[in-house]
Amino acid sequence: MDINYTAEELAFRDQVRAFLRAELPADIAERVRLGKHLGKEDHLRWQRILNARGWYAANWPVEFGGTGWSVVQKHIFEEECAAFGAPRLISFGVNMVAPVIIRFGTPEQKARYLPRILDGRDWWCQGYSEPGAGSDLASLKTRAVRDGDHYIVNGQKTWTTLGQHANMIFCLVRTDPAAQQQRGISFLLIDMSTPGIGVRPIITLDGEHEVNEVFFDNVRVPVANRVGEENQGWTCAKYLLTHERTGQAGIGQSKAALAHLKQVAAREGRLDDPLLRAQIAEVEMQLMAIEVSTLRILAAAQAGGVPGAESSILKIKGSEIRQAISHLLRKVVGPYALPFLEDELSPEFACEPLHADYSAGPASQYFNLRKLSIYGGSNEIQKNIVSKMILDL
Repeated sequence: MDINYTAEELAFRDQVRAFLRAELPADIAERVRLGKHLGKEDHLRWQRILNARGWYAANWPVEFGGTGWSVVQKHIFEEECAAFGAPRLISFGVNMVAPVIIRFGTPEQKARYLPRILDGRDWWCQGYSEPGAGSDLASLKTRAVRDGDHYIVNGQKTWTTLGQHANMIFCLVRTDPAAQQQRGISFLLIDMSTPGIGVRPIITLDGEHEVNEVFFDNVRVPVANRVGEENQGWTCAKYLLTHERTGQAGIGQSKAALAHLKQVAAREGRLDDPLLRAQIAEVEMQLMAIEVSTLRILAAAQAGGVPGAESSILKIKGSEIRQAISHLLRKVVGPYALPFLEDELSPEFACEPLHADYSAGPASQYFNLRKLSIYGGSNEIQKNIVSKMILDL
């Protein structure tokens, strides 16, 4: 199994690097590097640049506006974007609901929603988790009752990332409460401006408004907005989750964060500390190991293989590595990392920093990245998958 890039793949990497040097806005890259907040317009600006180049919808078929890239090319693109400080794509539209619409949607749904995802007219959020249905997603309680050509939706979703920006939400709803849990669920596309929808912010540990609760009170949703057959939404849900969990190892983000950690440690005069050097070396070795494992899996996928429990292993280790790097960065900056001044994280902040331009972000990042071991299938759930599929326990 060859895990080295081919000449064609190396040429593609050079092409991506040239594009990023020329097109990635410097102000956005700087805010990403320093861990500062990005606004909705920052994400849309980068999305428009990628879409103009034809590189926004990497996971779509070419006939719908996709790139036609191989799995290795997608990996190279994501890694180079991280290295240059490009913001991570907001995946809910382009990489989550769009593949579901392409696979299960009607011609009318494809014609309406796919162009609007590409050009940014629709900002999507995800309506999966509920207060009593997180890792056990199939136990969701949000109801949709048929009323002629509409469903009447009542219930609540939670941890809805960036729902405050969204004009559309894709939801799992229960349409047959008498059926077995996974067999009575449907997949709906819901306009967030529909009467009866309320969004309430959840302020997270880092003080940021990133997630929300979404409430549905007799919300009327056209039956035409259902994707797939009624009560067969779990098929769509599983298909979407395979796309959500793609790339969760975060190799590119970890490599960029590690490089930033080394730079900050040098500026703080901490690289002579033997304990810190050993800790950095330990996390770098783990990152190198998971990168090689990722390339092995990509090589197998390129040859037609399908990742199994290996994806769970990458998710577990990837989240642990990113959390470890954020922990070390906070330690290197020391007392200037906590408490942080929230105003310094704002794009509008133009005053002299309390310590250095890199000292405002580490505490916020450290707290925010606690979520990595929970979302997308908690690490405990991933370990169960590994135990059943590999260890046969």
